[in-house]
Amino acid sequence: MTDTYDLVILGSGPGGYVAAIRAAQLGLKTAIVERERLGGICLNWGCIPTKALLRSSEIYHYITHADAYGLSVEKPSFDLAKVTERSRKVAGQLNNGVKGLMKKNKVTVVEGNGRVTAPGKLEVEGGQGKVQLEAKNIIVATGARARELPFAKADGDRIWTYRHAMVPPAMPEKLLVIGSGAIGIEFASFYSDMGAKVTIVEMLDRILPVEDAEISDFMTKALKKQGMDIRTSTGVQALKSSPKGVTAEIKAADGKVTTEEFSHAIVAIGIVPNTENIGLEELKVEKARNGHIAVDPYGRTNVPGIWAIGDVVGAPWLAHKASHEGVIAVEAIAGGKPHPMDVSNIPGCTYSRPQVASVGYTEARAKELGRKVKVGKFPFIGNGKAIALGEAEGFVKTVFDADTGELLGAHMVGAEVTELIQGYVVARQLETTEAELMETVFPHPTLSEMMHESVLAAYGRPLHI
Repeated sequence: MTDTYDLVILGSGPGGYVAAIRAAQLGLKTAIVERERLGGICLNWGCIPTKALLRSSEIYHYITHADAYGLSVEKPSFDLAKVTERSRKVAGQLNNGVKGLMKKNKVTVVEGNGRVTAPGKLEVEGGQGKVQLEAKNIIVATGARARELPFAKADGDRIWTYRHAMVPPAMPEKLLVIGSGAIGIEFASFYSDMGAKVTIVEMLDRILPVEDAEISDFMTKALKKQGMDIRTSTGVQALKSSPKGVTAEIKAADGKVTTEEFSHAIVAIGIVPNTENIGLEELKVEKARNGHIAVDPYGRTNVPGIWAIGDVVGAPWLAHKASHEGVIAVEAIAGGKPHPMDVSNIPGCTYSRPQVASVGYTEARAKELGRKVKVGKFPFIGNGKAIALGEAEGFVKTVFDADTGELLGAHMVGAEVTELIQGYVVARQLETTEAELMETVFPHPTLSEMMHESVLAAYGRPLHI
């Protein structure tokens, strides 16, 4: 027997389950297929549980520095198992929340491994055998998995991917983090604050390479000040684990190779799209050079009725980007006229200590595009709220088109910038100019005042520096 729907979504991560909800709102009979847990990697093993871990390390950092706030705490300590348990409970709570949302919106959940067998047809193999589904449209939202080193597979004991690092069997004493994107930096920050000696190795010439160069430079200095060993233009040539630890051959920028010992290693060198064994090759669904599914700005593939969203279609690999793509695709499927996807308006956030957030073009990229720019910067040390919080390290940077006043990009590093960045995201979405931002009133005392000051600084009008 075949179950028939208007839409079937393969994958229930932040792209898939949000798409399902929007489809239900638009009156489409919808089913979602999931092989593991509703919410996907982000909710169960990524965005949410890592933030729970980072919250624990943040509080532990404050406890160990209580004297700076006039407080006294004797012999602070932590229970790693309880820290991990809290993180898993947070993920579990939200997983149940997604189940409730599917029920509320009357979305059918089909458990098992899904495979597209033809346009409009999908087969799911699960605990109750094979189920046949038919739909006018199918959205592929299968996400991605951690890229592993070809010469050193993660074993979960000494060599970890992000998934292993969230449920550590033991606290690392000396940790090697390979890769300095958001995932690598977040785990480096967590384990460093919890007491591990951390070394970060990055093949490119700076950490957080997708961020503005000044942000990368600031973060390098900040993390070194915290005690981390950061090595750029450096690669790991070999990695071997044993019951006692990890041995790494590390090639430095000058070509010198050293053999070093660590207790554990985290491999954070990117992701691989989950495109295998779901029927795409047989249907001749086109892929981009990087192996991701090729789509138009609305999520359409080259095969009619087959759509794709989220990590499986490419960068930026972010949950909120996947959710937005899901809404756009569903509204197009329903016959609406949604706006096309614009990844330049997708904010990026790194929840380390200090935090990093950005949207739009870096200063260098704006210049590469031939734009004449005006740049404004304002330091945290000039903000009363930041000083009162004891968080006076960081800055806000804004990049404007010198001729039109268009906000080309915004870049932040410091406390709570992952919350602040949305102000600039809204400004870009509304095509706000420098004049309108200058005329906006920001509440005092808040960290957000630095956003205003940075805009003023771009035009030689800062008030507090």
